[in-house]
Amino acid sequence: MKIEIWSDVACPWCYIGKRRFEAALSEFPHRDSVDVTWRSYQLDPSLPEHYDGTELEYLSRIKGMPHAQVSQMFEHVTGQAKAEGLNYRFDQVVVANSFTAHRLIHLAAEHGRQDAAKERLLSDHFEHGKDIGSREYLTELGLSLGLDAGAVEELFTTEKYSDDVRFDFEEARALGITGVPFFVIDRKYGLSGAQPAETFTAALTQAWQETNPLVLVNAADGEACGPDGCAV
Repeated sequence: MKIEIWSDVACPWCYIGKRRFEAALSEFPHRDSVDVTWRSYQLDPSLPEHYDGTELEYLSRIKGMPHAQVSQMFEHVTGQAKAEGLNYRFDQVVVANSFTAHRLIHLAAEHGRQDAAKERLLSDHFEHGKDIGSREYLTELGLSLGLDAGAVEELFTTEKYSDDVRFDFEEARALGITGVPFFVIDRKYGLSGAQPAETFTAALTQAWQETNPLVLVNAADGEACGPDGCAV
């Protein structure tokens, strides 16, 4: 079973959705047959490499919402994150463009480290106040993941993986994805948002049963018991 997840590093619900999906997948009996791929998405491609302001100021400007309303939204999201074992610190979030971070995730995927890269970027952004647009930070992260230093350097000296990131954007548009996180199972089932773990479990089960239906191997019914009794 192939699961593609469109997500942005700068999306707080994407990290919460990741945790809820992982909870469902850990209990799924066929989890070893599930291939998960992270796809790139940007909520705000127009962001400069670095934004001179706080997350609260940025969202207030973009959404046109009063600071108090944005603060209330932060409180709600922080509570939801805490329930999943995440410690969001919106007061420390560094607002930055996530495009190069997505390129790093594509590089990591070539070395079997895609999920580890995604996890670190989300955690560092929302829990530890790291600058996901910083060359220094992304280089340090890439090396800590065991990626080749030359390959990491190419992220800043070439356009490598830029087309891959843009292709993910185009695929999202083609699939009608307008928000993240968005989960696609075998290109048949789609789930929008950070759904409860139970919803992910139901979707995984349904998709698996459709792809792997139970096949009756005996030509005729054998003796058995049912609600009305047993065969004689």
